[in-house]
Amino acid sequence: MPVTRTDMTKKNEITIDELARGVGGRLTGEGGITVNNISDIEKAGRGDLAFIFGKKSLPLLKKTKASCVVVPAGTAGAPVPVIESKNPNLSFKKAVELLMPGPAARPAGIHKTAFLGRNVRLGRGAAVGAYACLEDGAEISEGTIIYAHSYVGRSVKIGKNCVIYPNVTVHENSIIGNRVVIHSGCVIGTDGFGYEITPTGYEKIPHIGGVMIEDDVELGACVTVDRAKVAYTRIGRGTKIDNLVQVAHNVKIGSNCVIVAQSGISGSVQIGNNVMLGGQVGISDHIEIGDNVMIAAKSGVMKSVPRNTIMWGIPARPAQKARKNYVLFDKLPEIYEKLKAIEKKLKAG
Repeated sequence: MPVTRTDMTKKNEITIDELARGVGGRLTGEGGITVNNISDIEKAGRGDLAFIFGKKSLPLLKKTKASCVVVPAGTAGAPVPVIESKNPNLSFKKAVELLMPGPAARPAGIHKTAFLGRNVRLGRGAAVGAYACLEDGAEISEGTIIYAHSYVGRSVKIGKNCVIYPNVTVHENSIIGNRVVIHSGCVIGTDGFGYEITPTGYEKIPHIGGVMIEDDVELGACVTVDRAKVAYTRIGRGTKIDNLVQVAHNVKIGSNCVIVAQSGISGSVQIGNNVMLGGQVGISDHIEIGDNVMIAAKSGVMKSVPRNTIMWGIPARPAQKARKNYVLFDKLPEIYEKLKAIEKKLKAG
């Protein structure tokens, strides 16, 4: 089942020796000390575990009052016990699971205010929260949670052990795989943005397709995914999408992609596997992004990108070329003054 929000009131107490083994780190210091909480390193006190994720924060280690600190491997000279970790971020995940294992408050069964249409099918252990609405023919598989005030449209299929947080809308013709997490405010399956200009104005073009979200996808808050004109808008297995991202109609996103906040993907774009889009990236319609491409934040992609390429800028160019262009851009005033001086000499001659 996917990890959901942790109940911060339910905590375990363990020795830091046990903790070191649990997070896969090397302990330096007294292993019998116990911790029962995770805290910010600047506010941590007795009984707290704190973390330093990067070298920039290492000066905070000298002043901390935490009982133990997880630090990057190779850190020395700490005044408190430390657990050295090759990956403090993954160690943080394991520490949360050890110290705060209780799941967040979740619906149990079907709330009395929930609306279930005709022929709705609920798998074993599925739960539906207050004022949620499941339209006719919706299928919710075992272990899936539908939180309060969410809407699941007609004949929507949602797989096993999914988490649909409050105020999510999933329109008809949507298929959602297993272990998918959809955060609050998402809208799945809205009409694609399609119009034809006529002498009397804009004629709306219907979109009769759907949305398919594969296994282990996570959508951040307020992500919008438009239905296809025909067939499906598709998000591939394991892809993670940050808050406030727009995925337009007929887009195909591959597996294990990462798409950061405020990015916009125009209609009929095809994105390969293992692609990373930085924040506020914009992609023009009907182009292809190859496998393993990385696009830097705020870039504007106007044409197709071959696989294994790093892109940067507006319009986006291969990173090496973009860097040279930006260096020259900064030198334009100097170049301009030199050209004016040359022009003046030529006229004088």
